[in-house]
Amino acid sequence: MRLLAVTNMYPAPDAPEAGVFVEQQIEGLRRIGLEVGVLFVDRLAAGMKSYLGLRRRIRDRALWFRPDVIHAMYGGVMAAQTMAAADHLPGVVTFHGSDIVGQPLAGSVRKLIARFGVCCSIRAGRRAARIVVVSRALAEALPQDIDRSKVRLIPCGIDLKRFKPRDRRQCQVQLGWSPECFHILFSGSADPVKRPGLAQAAVEPLIRSGIRTEIHFLRGVSNREVPIWLNASDVVLITSLHEGSPTIVKEALACNIPVVSVDVGDVAERIRGIEGCYIASPEADDLARKLERVRSGPRRILGRATVQALSLESIARRLHEVYLEAAKAPAAGERAAEAV
Repeated sequence: MRLLAVTNMYPAPDAPEAGVFVEQQIEGLRRIGLEVGVLFVDRLAAGMKSYLGLRRRIRDRALWFRPDVIHAMYGGVMAAQTMAAADHLPGVVTFHGSDIVGQPLAGSVRKLIARFGVCCSIRAGRRAARIVVVSRALAEALPQDIDRSKVRLIPCGIDLKRFKPRDRRQCQVQLGWSPECFHILFSGSADPVKRPGLAQAAVEPLIRSGIRTEIHFLRGVSNREVPIWLNASDVVLITSLHEGSPTIVKEALACNIPVVSVDVGDVAERIRGIEGCYIASPEADDLARKLERVRSGPRRILGRATVQALSLESIARRLHEVYLEAAKAPAAGERAAEAV
């Protein structure tokens, strides 16, 4: 099968951490034998201008590559343009988070832009032959008029060959971290949705109590180095207002690293029943208490067995089934009248 993947989230030299989960998903599809062409819409570099002429670019690439299915690997304007360009091709769209729930903590201008992006996502979802969501919460966020029979819940996979337990001390030496400190890894940017201020506030009670604590912000780190950062850490901290299915949580579990998180996305489902992982309320004191529990415990968990079904190959096979289903559905052009 030939697949054309259209994405505006993909690693680039000036943003090596951007869209790694999309890159890995494509790698997984190639591993199981699919021929995948990638059309990268570099929104970070060009902004909204990157969408100018996108429909024509997609059609030109489709004429040259001749895919069986076209997959928009994120929502928003890009997804709407992709599904419109698909015309006579089966279309699939994946929603990851803010592309379907917006950005409620952003400033007024950004919030308005995000709201427009959500409208575009909904338009794309109505036209698509199949919709993939990475968490149950995102499926529930879809408008009621979208046919639930075409929605599939498939989280992004992880590379279990790279994300695996390593010697903590060796990883700390490699990064220059002190072995005497309690190391907290925060995988979040300055985006207010990630609530980095809350993460920092959760660390303060530990420091005030005399615990030598360091919080490390996983920013600008290439995916090749992330396993080292994870294995050097004692715990991964998540404080986001909303998420889809945060990849860092699955990667942490694959490395047997504890997770402390607010109840967001599918985190509670991922860590349920794993001793040493905790869900906390979005308050600094409760987060600090859960972090202290991790510090007082063994600091390694039995998490790897819980993510075996999330290997790149396993998730790729599930996506392949979706593509086969989409290929049997009416083309986007035939569904357009229903989507209006």
